[in-house]
Amino acid sequence: MSNGVAVNFAVLSETRAEADDSRFYTIGDLAREFSVTLRTLRFYEDRGLLAPRREGTARIYDARDRDRLSVILKGKQLGFTLTEIRAMLAEERGNNGIAANLNLSLSQIEDQITHLEQQRIEVEEALVELRACRARLINVA
Repeated sequence: MSNGVAVNFAVLSETRAEADDSRFYTIGDLAREFSVTLRTLRFYEDRGLLAPRREGTARIYDARDRDRLSVILKGKQLGFTLTEIRAMLAEERGNNGIAANLNLSLSQIEDQITHLEQQRIEVEEALVELRACRARLINVA
């Protein structure tokens, strides 16, 4: 009897996965789920990162678009440019047809860490300069 339960659970899991794959989303659905604006989604579409199907004027996104959006936003969070993200998505699509994650190489990770550390130094320098300007202005007043 325990084997029957395991089999039923496996079938239920497959059914849920299939249901998620066949689910469709409106632009508003994705905007709410990922806390982005409608304008952001249209921008990603204009840049060729997302390709929703159209029904009249409505944009209809599928599970693949949702996965791609997740990857795009993760890439942005890690500081990659949209051009870099587009290249990663194209590379992923060439490998297996689905963009499930960024699949970063060690070299890409090391380069991005170096880039972000340099940006942090530049931001700290800008903050020091702005704080000094603020202090001078407060002392003049």
